[in-house]
Amino acid sequence: MAKRDYYEVLGVERGASAEELKKAYRRKAKELHPDRNSDNPDAENQFKEVNEAYDALKDADKRAAYDRYGHAAFEGGMGGARGGPGGMGGQGDFASAFSDVFEDLFGDFMGGRGGGGGRSRAQRGSDLRYNLRVTLEEAYNGVQKTITVPTAVSCTVCNGTGAEGGAEPATCPTCSGMGKVRAQQGFFTVERTCPTCGGIGQIVKNPCKACGGAGRVEKERALSVNIPAGVETGTRIRLAGEGEAGLRGGPTGDLYIFIEVRDHPIFQRDGVNLYCRVPVGITTAALGGDLEVPTIDGGRSRVKIPAGSQTGRQMRLRGKGMPALRGGGSGDMLIELAVETPVNLTSRQKELLREFDELSEDNNPESNSFFSKVKGFWDGMKG
Repeated sequence: MAKRDYYEVLGVERGASAEELKKAYRRKAKELHPDRNSDNPDAENQFKEVNEAYDALKDADKRAAYDRYGHAAFEGGMGGARGGPGGMGGQGDFASAFSDVFEDLFGDFMGGRGGGGGRSRAQRGSDLRYNLRVTLEEAYNGVQKTITVPTAVSCTVCNGTGAEGGAEPATCPTCSGMGKVRAQQGFFTVERTCPTCGGIGQIVKNPCKACGGAGRVEKERALSVNIPAGVETGTRIRLAGEGEAGLRGGPTGDLYIFIEVRDHPIFQRDGVNLYCRVPVGITTAALGGDLEVPTIDGGRSRVKIPAGSQTGRQMRLRGKGMPALRGGGSGDMLIELAVETPVNLTSRQKELLREFDELSEDNNPESNSFFSKVKGFWDGMKG
């Protein structure tokens, strides 16, 4: 009996996209699977027919050949075993077909054929992380740092191929370059990583003595890194192509530098703003005066202290904070006063303070208010 047209089997038009083919195949495979059609003696043959059709049309080269020559494209050994591209000749072939169904249905979630497996001939190098500590001054001004990074670099002896003299690796004879081998276990066909090439698909017959066939060697590299002004703890800088060299000529990974800004003995940072806690004497706080404070750029700013200032009072210096990382001006610097109680008093100083205390009954409004409330509280408790 003449074979049905593959597009007709899947129920799609000839111009259907790869995604449309996959959806149609999944729908038909679920509909015709023998386990779900025990009362239909033709289900198994129809299921094989669907798999054969999809096996031919999902591959771009096979599909082009089929579109041009029809079923004749797979005759005479062009498409594998009897029954077309998928080889649906017997029990083993049906198990292989079932394995293909399982892989196509769940491969997107389990890393099946869609991901390429081990078929790629080269592997991308790993990304590297480097933790870099900078001072607050360096974060303010920006700085260029030289760092030393231990990493794997491409072997110069074999030019990264892993083979002696720079020769190209040979196709693995066990898996024919696929990186995977199949083994029959009863009804199922199990696919495993090729034990000969480790899933790479290639072998090195004469490994390079310098790198042992890996195509890369361990080495420390000195890199110059530009740290932009305004960085803060957690800022990440990416240096493309400065990571680990790829295996056997694969692309190089990236280097990620994570910034940590050290604590400062004078300034505390909050985003783009800086805080500076400045102690002032009791006399200055009471009478007022001028105070000279440092700024992060190494300069000085004069601040006027209002008379009667209390601990915690803040004054703002506009634009004296940290620069924004990606432009947009600078933050502010906030001066917070801490009124300091004098210690190690002389007899004369103590005498003057006692005299001052006797004359300062109305000079402490906050204390008077607080103790007035306390007196009311105690009186209420007695009542």
